[in-house]
Amino acid sequence: MNRKALVGIIIIMSISLIGLLGVQFYWIRSASSVKEASFRRSVNEAMAKVVYKLERLEKWRAAEINPFPGMLSFNPHLDYSLFITPSEMDSLISLELNIRGVDTRYLFGIYKPELDLFILENSSDYRNQLIQKGYAYPLFSYDMFSTPEYLLIYFPYERQFLLTELWGMLLISIVLIVVIVYTFTYTITIMIRQKKISDMKSDFMNNMTHEFRTPISTIALACEALGDQEIPKSEKVYENYIHMIREENSRLSILSERILQASVLEKGQLKLQREQVDLHTVIRDVIKSIRIQVEIKDGVIHTNLKAKPSKLQGDKVHLTNLVYNLLDNATKYTPRKPEIRIRTENSGEGITLSVQDNGPGIPKQEQKKVFDKLYRIPTGNIHNVRGYGLGLSYVKAIVGEHHGKINIDSEISKGTSFKIYLPYKIPD
Repeated sequence: MNRKALVGIIIIMSISLIGLLGVQFYWIRSASSVKEASFRRSVNEAMAKVVYKLERLEKWRAAEINPFPGMLSFNPHLDYSLFITPSEMDSLISLELNIRGVDTRYLFGIYKPELDLFILENSSDYRNQLIQKGYAYPLFSYDMFSTPEYLLIYFPYERQFLLTELWGMLLISIVLIVVIVYTFTYTITIMIRQKKISDMKSDFMNNMTHEFRTPISTIALACEALGDQEIPKSEKVYENYIHMIREENSRLSILSERILQASVLEKGQLKLQREQVDLHTVIRDVIKSIRIQVEIKDGVIHTNLKAKPSKLQGDKVHLTNLVYNLLDNATKYTPRKPEIRIRTENSGEGITLSVQDNGPGIPKQEQKKVFDKLYRIPTGNIHNVRGYGLGLSYVKAIVGEHHGKINIDSEISKGTSFKIYLPYKIPD
């Protein structure tokens, strides 16, 4: 998948995700509006019933006090204290609200605007909210000779009550939104990762082809020269060609061995041959085999092997490859005059091996990635260092199999240092 296609898919998925989230929020908002309207309707119905019962109660009490009222009366309706108490009013309101499913705290008051006075109330803590935000219902509208009075009711937790009513839908919506966002993010991450892996594999194949082509071509030319009857041959010429073939064949063996190591690690089939290994002996043998590559670049290897004892339990072949990969990287990535320092010291229940070079260094953001398989530090269009991106991933795997630890310390233009801790004994 090319970059443009990947970007296009990400844009389309992002627009789709935003659209889905927009629709989800729209339905949540619509459901909230419906619940709010239903709540208001239930409150209005309950309060209408309360007003009706309150007026009936006042008439019944007035009839008890004056069973023979005159035809014309200019007296206002009875004082509230004569026919209802705050607790009775509270019970009346609570009954009607509960019948309609409104089960949340409320405050009420009977308010006379002309006098700015609360005639009856169940609490004086929310008077401003009652006047400004409460539901208002006129009382005794038939009394034309009295100033209007209003039954006010206020729900301090109205919003929370509505959210509680919607909690099921909200929970499902939130879960769906989280799942969609997570799935989208995970998918994009996988796509980007696959794109990087694809690029690394392509780079790996190109480098591998080039690495194999050179020794194969050299061996083919040497064999052709040895088989050409017209070319005069002496014992020295035969030795030179045979030495060339042997060297290139050894190079091919090393390349194929690295690829085989990577395959074994990927399948999880690596098994260590545990034996007592002298780490100093391993280091000296590797230095002998790689010294020529260092000297070609006018470089030098300094050793400071202080660990005593220097023997530990491990797999000699893999430990040799581990040291070789570290020295090979230090040589390859130092453009000229590599100065490599190898140091060992005892540390707790094991040995610490450090390999330091004077190369260009590794950027901070790349240091965690250098141990990933097939990963190589990006250098733009410059490919002056060939490799598979398998060396350090193999090193980390071998250190892990030996129950050790590996750390990297690097600064741009100041070189790189790898520190590896290996225990004396591998835990069972």
